[in-house]
Amino acid sequence: MKAFLDHIRSETPNIFTFWFKPEREPSYTAGQYIEMHLPHPNHDERGEKRWFTLSSSPSDLPLISITTKFATKQSSTFKTALRALNPGDVVDISSPMGDFVLPKDPSIPLVFVAGGIGITPFHSIIKFLNDVKEKRDIQFIYGVHSTEEQVFDELLKVYGPKQYSVIYQDPPAGWEGETGNLSGQRILDLIGEIGNKLIYVSGPEQMVETLHKELGELGVPKSQLVGDYFPNYSSI
Repeated sequence: MKAFLDHIRSETPNIFTFWFKPEREPSYTAGQYIEMHLPHPNHDERGEKRWFTLSSSPSDLPLISITTKFATKQSSTFKTALRALNPGDVVDISSPMGDFVLPKDPSIPLVFVAGGIGITPFHSIIKFLNDVKEKRDIQFIYGVHSTEEQVFDELLKVYGPKQYSVIYQDPPAGWEGETGNLSGQRILDLIGEIGNKLIYVSGPEQMVETLHKELGELGVPKSQLVGDYFPNYSSI
């Protein structure tokens, strides 16, 4: 279907949220993704299509949004064309899809682990929960390079997850919290007893695969791991 750009919001100097109005209102669940087709001349080998998790909540309809990070040096031709869009410009999108969504049973405790721009599906989910005033048992772990690439912090604090741990690779001056890289062991150290918790991991493909492998080796059953990875990102 066609979707028309409504407006662009700058989250950080290199992370932007693009708000679109689809020609017909899609039905979707918080945490799902779309495929976007953006024709542009002289496209590079990566082509004219990308997959984006919706950072908006179903409660934001009739608008939907994607949030993406741009390279500090040279972006792909797709990202360059995306950044050049003006309100009213059109892209083609698929219907939302994917199973990186909340369990139907609201009593199941959840662990959300985001690496960098992998925070977008969690923003969708938490925005939805906040808007419908549904409280769930959520522990949130957010691995990010620096404060300059940290987004959606305000909503997370407003919703008030049971635990909110930020891990900086390049911490700000005076920071006394967690630093370094995400790892399976660090996740378990932060969340305590695993019990029947579902661990959702979202971020660059290699990060998600590595954390799932490490958590599995540490005894977390596959049935308690849910993954959503972002292709073409090598680090958080």
